[in-house]
Amino acid sequence: MSHRFLRRVLVAAASMLVVSGLVAAPASADLQKPSQQWLRDSQAGLFLHWGMRTSPGYTSCSAWEKAITDGGWSPAYWVTEAKKLHASYLVLASFHSRLGYSRAWPSKIPGSCTTKRDFLGELVAAAKPQGLKVILYMTNDAQWHDEGGHEWLDSAGYSKYKGKTVNLDSQDGFGQFSYDNFFEVMKNYPDLGGFWIDNDNAYWESHDLYRQIYQQRPDYLLSNNNEDTPIMDTISNEQKTGMSPSYDYPQATYTAMPRLTEACFKLPDSGSWWYGGSNSSVNKMLNIGRLVTNSGSSIKSLMAETAMVNGKFPSNQEAFNNFANTYLDAIWESLGGTEGAGYMYGGMQPGFWNDGAHGVITIKGDTQYVHVLTKPSTSTLKIRDNGYRVRRVTNLRTGAAISFSQGSGSLTLSGLSSWDTYDTVFKVETAGRTGTYDPKSVTLKASASASGHSGQAASDGDYLTYFDNGKTLPVNLDYDLGSAKKVQYLGLNQREDSVSYARSDTEQSARIKAYKVFVSGDGQNWGSAVKSGTLPSHRGVQFVDLSAVTARYVRLQVTSTYAASSDSTRYKRLRIDETWLGSDYATATG
Repeated sequence: MSHRFLRRVLVAAASMLVVSGLVAAPASADLQKPSQQWLRDSQAGLFLHWGMRTSPGYTSCSAWEKAITDGGWSPAYWVTEAKKLHASYLVLASFHSRLGYSRAWPSKIPGSCTTKRDFLGELVAAAKPQGLKVILYMTNDAQWHDEGGHEWLDSAGYSKYKGKTVNLDSQDGFGQFSYDNFFEVMKNYPDLGGFWIDNDNAYWESHDLYRQIYQQRPDYLLSNNNEDTPIMDTISNEQKTGMSPSYDYPQATYTAMPRLTEACFKLPDSGSWWYGGSNSSVNKMLNIGRLVTNSGSSIKSLMAETAMVNGKFPSNQEAFNNFANTYLDAIWESLGGTEGAGYMYGGMQPGFWNDGAHGVITIKGDTQYVHVLTKPSTSTLKIRDNGYRVRRVTNLRTGAAISFSQGSGSLTLSGLSSWDTYDTVFKVETAGRTGTYDPKSVTLKASASASGHSGQAASDGDYLTYFDNGKTLPVNLDYDLGSAKKVQYLGLNQREDSVSYARSDTEQSARIKAYKVFVSGDGQNWGSAVKSGTLPSHRGVQFVDLSAVTARYVRLQVTSTYAASSDSTRYKRLRIDETWLGSDYATATG
C-alpha cells in the first residue's frame, strides 16, 4: 500500500467518523483530518519571536511600533526568507510572556501592548499568495508580567473593559484576558492558519476554548508546545539536545505516527529565541541534519530565527538561509512530498548503519531516498532492505549509477566516494516488496495484553491499532501461519511513543531489549529457543534473523525492555504497531 493511498484512506476514515457523529470533531484532532493536510504536506516552518523586548528593548508600545516602521519592516522579507528555508508556514510569537506580551496587531481589548499598524494582517496577506500559512503564537503564562522591572500587563485597563476586577498578573486573570484575545483574532483574521499554544491555561480548559476554536474556525490548526494534548492537531517538541548524533532530533521525540509532530529548534548556535543583540553563528551540519532526519521520521521542522526590530535577520542567519535555498533545491526531490521510511509508510531501515554511518530514508511510492548524514569509514554502505527488491541506485545530485547488491536481508552499495559534506542522497528505485507473509493471514495471540490492544492488533496491517502488553514481562507473541512454512526472519515496528534513549530517569525508551524466539509444530511443545539476543533501542523497523526454519508456529518472547523502574510510565511497557514474518530475503531485480 503506497503512503499516499494510506494517507487518503486515513483522512477519509476520520472525516466519515466526524460526519456520522461517532466521533466529535475535536476528539479526532490527534488523527488525520482534511484541515491538517497542508501541514502534513509540509516539511518545515519558520518560527519568529519578535516583540517589545527584542533588542534594544522597549517599554513603550508606540516607541516599539515606530522603531519597526522607521526601520523599514516588510512582511515580504519574512516570506522570502521562509521560502529560502523551504518552509510552508510561519509562526509569529509576539504575544509572548517574555517579549512584553506585545500584540503586533490592533486590538480593542486593553491589557497589554497593541499596535496601531496591523503587522499580523500584513504578514498573513503577504504569505497567502505565496502559498504560505501564518500561525499565531499564544502564551498561557502570566509569571513574567514584571520581567526586567517593568509591569507589562494593564490590569486596571482590562478590569474597566470587563466591568469587574481582574488581576492579569494571576494565571486565572491572564487566562481570561488571553481567552478574549483568541476570539478577537479569530473574528479579524479568517485566513490565519491557526494557533501555536505554549502549554495550557486552566481558564481556557474550563471554558472549553479549543472546541470553540474548531467550531468557529474549522480550518485552523492547534499546536501545543511539549504537551501531547489529544484535542490539539500537533505536538511541538522544543529544542531537544543530547542525542548522538546531535542532529538526530527524532531520538528525543515520543509521539507515534500518524500524530502530527513538530520539532522546534533554534538555528543560531547560542542566545535566546529572540534577538538579543548578537550575531550568533549557524551550524550548517547540525541544522541541515536536523531538517533531514525530521523529514525521515515524518516530523516537521519548526526552525527559529531571531528577527531584529526592523524584521531583518542577523547576517549569519541570512547567510544560512541563502545557503539552504540552493542546497535544498538540489535535493528537494528527496524531501518534498515524501514520508519517513521505516515506519508506517513502509521502507528500508533508517538510523545506525555499518562502519559508523548514520542517516534516514524518505519514501515516495516505489522510490526511496537514502540520506547519508554521517558517512561510513569505508567505501561501502549496508542497509537492511526490509524485503524491497532494488532495480536501480543513483546519486541524486549527479545521476551517476551506484554499484549495489542484495542478500541476507541487506542492500549493499559499494565503491562509494565523493561524499557530500552534509547529506549524500542515493535514489533507490524498487520493484516493491517481497518475501513476507501477509500479516492479516497470520493469527497472533499474546500471553498478556491491555484491554483493547490484543496481540492480533500487531498483525492486522493497520498502524492505527497496536498491541500493548499491559506492563507484563515476560510476554509471548505466538504466530500461527496456518500450516508449516519457511520462516527466515521476523520484522517489527514498535510504537514510537517513547524516546529511543534515556534522556532522564523519567523519560526512557520502552523498546524491546532481550528476546527469545521459539518454533513449534503444534503450538504446545516449544523446545529450546532457536534464537536469543537483544535489539537496539533505535527508532524504525527492527529485525530478528533466524537460520531458516520450517514451522507453523513461531513465538517471540520478550523478556525485558529498556525503561528502568524510575520511569514508572514506561517501565515494562511494550507496544507494537505491526510485526510480520519473512519467508525469504529479497534479491535485486537486475
